[in-house]
Amino acid sequence: MPKGEYLQYGGQAIIEGVMMRSPHWFAVACRAPNKEIIVHTEHLEKSWVGRQKWLKWPFFRGSFALLETMALGVKAMRFASRVQMDPIYAEATSEEAGKPMNTKVQDLAIGGTLVFSLGFGVLIFNYLPNLLSEPLRGQGFGGTAINFVTEVVKIVFFLGYMYAIGRLPDIQRVFQYHGAEHKAINAMEAGRPLTVEETALQTRLHPRCGTSFAIVVLLVSMVFFTFLPRYPFGTDRPYLFNVTARFLVEMVLLPIVSGIAYEIIRTAGKFKNSAWVQSLLWPGLMSQYLTTREPDAEHMEVALAALQAVVKEESKEAGGGEDIALESAPLPA
Repeated sequence: MPKGEYLQYGGQAIIEGVMMRSPHWFAVACRAPNKEIIVHTEHLEKSWVGRQKWLKWPFFRGSFALLETMALGVKAMRFASRVQMDPIYAEATSEEAGKPMNTKVQDLAIGGTLVFSLGFGVLIFNYLPNLLSEPLRGQGFGGTAINFVTEVVKIVFFLGYMYAIGRLPDIQRVFQYHGAEHKAINAMEAGRPLTVEETALQTRLHPRCGTSFAIVVLLVSMVFFTFLPRYPFGTDRPYLFNVTARFLVEMVLLPIVSGIAYEIIRTAGKFKNSAWVQSLLWPGLMSQYLTTREPDAEHMEVALAALQAVVKEESKEAGGGEDIALESAPLPA
């Protein structure tokens, strides 16, 4: 496999599973309640939006990649939810094994949770920091100083939130799958066999991680938004008007910031063994200690099942002969 294609491999941890994607395929592997690993593989079909060439231009492709990742994440969560609830995969001792599964309710719950999470994130990590820092104007602080304080508060809130949810047992298990996903990708990029033994030797940190991306977005925001005029409509406006106006301006400019952050992460991924790149990525890599945990063999088996599934399909599509003993399960209806 050409090393350039490694940049097109990535993944995401979900509840009791891992999603992996390759240039043309994505796969979800989940550990069912009966301990079986269930794998679903699907070809990535390009939508009308995905066929637009301008969305692949530098600084534009970042926002599209983020939306695409979110869409695949929703698919992965739907599959994981159904595997955990489907009576076929239930433990023999489970009292729920005989009850039918209401997939529509589950899909609505996942969709509602996603919308709520996005709204919650926007309010907590953007609106609230602006709300809390605005009173500094009455203490003699200028707009630039208030902007800087706001960006610092955003970073503190984000890191604090990651630390807090990482204390929850269920989330710790998801973070173990996150670590397993990174180890599996690192093993592949190092040219090592995709086995549990080789995967265990890899680091659980990865420069293209979503956590690193979030940290880079926050750091780029600090530079970008600190020097952006805070009161474009004047300082004589009401308190909430100033906060809301600032919030809306940042939301409009966020795709630009995300695009810059994406290009930084993408470029760094090509030179991840370089000393200067390592120092540049250090904040993002360190933040991954909050969102990953050292995985056990059971977590790495799941991550490898998902990665092997997409590698197998890519090899078949390219006319290769790589044979991986793996079965693919359809999405439960």
